[in-house]
Amino acid sequence: MNINLTLIAQAISFAVFILFTVKFVWPPLMKAIEERQKQIADGLAAGEQGKQQLEASGKLASEEVAKARVRAAEIIAQAEKRGLQMIEEAKNSAKAEGERMIAGAKSEIQQEVSSAKEALREQVAVLVVSGAEKILQREVNAQAHADLLTQLKREL
Repeated sequence: MNINLTLIAQAISFAVFILFTVKFVWPPLMKAIEERQKQIADGLAAGEQGKQQLEASGKLASEEVAKARVRAAEIIAQAEKRGLQMIEEAKNSAKAEGERMIAGAKSEIQQEVSSAKEALREQVAVLVVSGAEKILQREVNAQAHADLLTQLKREL
């Protein structure tokens, strides 16, 4: 009879254990499992949403990069245009400066030529006067006159 009584005691103990487990252990475990499932589902949903946002952000970034490239090309074109304009202005300015310098040099040369002519006239006048004095001091002789003219030619 010990076997039967032991078997019944074990069955009752097991039934009490199952009731205790179902009443006190099983609800917190199920709650923890459900919370974990909910967390996993939320995490998967968030991951999917993150993927979609990443794709949208990637498309938006591509569009912004394309816009930036277009804007950069416009800026480069404007810079090249401005550079050519500055070069042209510099050429025109240099040409005007060169023309002004040439005009100044021509004016200076003209003044130098005028002053040289004036100095030459003064020297010729002095020589003519001195030649006339020499001719008048000597007697009128064709040979002496020719010698004086030759001497005057050498001095000029």
